[in-house]
Amino acid sequence: MFRPSIDKEEINLLPISSFEGKVRVVKSREDVAPVIAQLAEEPILGFDTETRPSFKKGRKNKVSLLQLSSARQAWLFRLNHTGIPGNLVKLLEDPDIVKVGVAIHDDLKALNMHTKFSPGGFIELQSFVKKYNILDNGLRRLAANILNIKISKAQQLSNWEIQVLTESQIRYAATDAWVCYEIYIKLMEHEQTQY
Repeated sequence: MFRPSIDKEEINLLPISSFEGKVRVVKSREDVAPVIAQLAEEPILGFDTETRPSFKKGRKNKVSLLQLSSARQAWLFRLNHTGIPGNLVKLLEDPDIVKVGVAIHDDLKALNMHTKFSPGGFIELQSFVKKYNILDNGLRRLAANILNIKISKAQQLSNWEIQVLTESQIRYAATDAWVCYEIYIKLMEHEQTQY
């Protein structure tokens, strides 16, 4: 069902897809608590972060955006406005809420530059897909191989610290977290059909 790799030409033939659910942009610390209450109801969340790119050697910016997503709802935390309050730390440390992402080691390391915490419940898709003999494990290739969709990376190097995120940035950020969620769900469904 899944292949070890998929080439660029095949990916380019796939339909482009993006998150079409509801997106909540969390811009203030006051907005965090009600959103955490919603997130606590979700057993599985797609996870990603965005950082404003630095084009100067040796300079690294802090994470600007934390994205979490379920099948129908995405939450985008503007960390450059909210920081990482205690209730969000608890969510990131909660081992009972599964948080799935790609290249999460770097994301978690960068988040720890904001606030120290002990991550819990995280699943690295790049490791997880090894048992399916999938070798191409970047998010774009995983989306193509497992979900048969193409995702855009056009906003990747945009300014994530801009005062108001553009609609394109919001859609891109939500899509990255949602795709992680969908890939994990599809792999788990595949596992269940094998037994």
